[in-house]
Amino acid sequence: MNKDLISSLRPALVMTLLFAALLGLAYPLAITGVGQALFPDQANGSLVRENGKVIGSTVVGQAFTGDRYFNTRPSAAGDGYDGLASSGSNLGPTSQVLADRVTGDVARLSETSPGEPVPSDLVTTSASGLDPHISPEAAFFQVDRVARARGLDPKAVRGLVRQSVEKPLLGFLGEPRVNLFMLNRRLDAFGAKPAT
Repeated sequence: MNKDLISSLRPALVMTLLFAALLGLAYPLAITGVGQALFPDQANGSLVRENGKVIGSTVVGQAFTGDRYFNTRPSAAGDGYDGLASSGSNLGPTSQVLADRVTGDVARLSETSPGEPVPSDLVTTSASGLDPHISPEAAFFQVDRVARARGLDPKAVRGLVRQSVEKPLLGFLGEPRVNLFMLNRRLDAFGAKPAT
């Protein structure tokens, strides 16, 4: 009886250890090596460095506030764009908390561009809470405010937004979008009057 049990368990244990080594160690190490060799920037988080210091990432959103910058969409991740708390808010369409927040955000944004409809992505969060993109409409909505705060010609700022629009992948996968981090970096490089 014991011999039968041991002879039955041995192949199961050997296969478990073999596949644990293959799929738990060898495969992840091989994929990590391929990623580092072929796509080192993406494999390391698409970090942007300035003077040797990491200042952000092109694939993870960060909060931009103030009139001098294009503002991003709200984030439900922790205190805002906290990678350790990435998730949606779980507030549904019948949530009064969500309705009050969106109503307040729409009222505040409407003051900056009276008479223009507020794009929905400026008042709603993304599923991860870390989305670095907004729609071109949301970026164009903010042009006058940013131009006024920086003392720039709105046409020039509008052109900067136009240049920053990323097309859908392969021309049909996804929607046109604007990476806020990259747009705000271009805006800083473009020029501005000193902050007061």
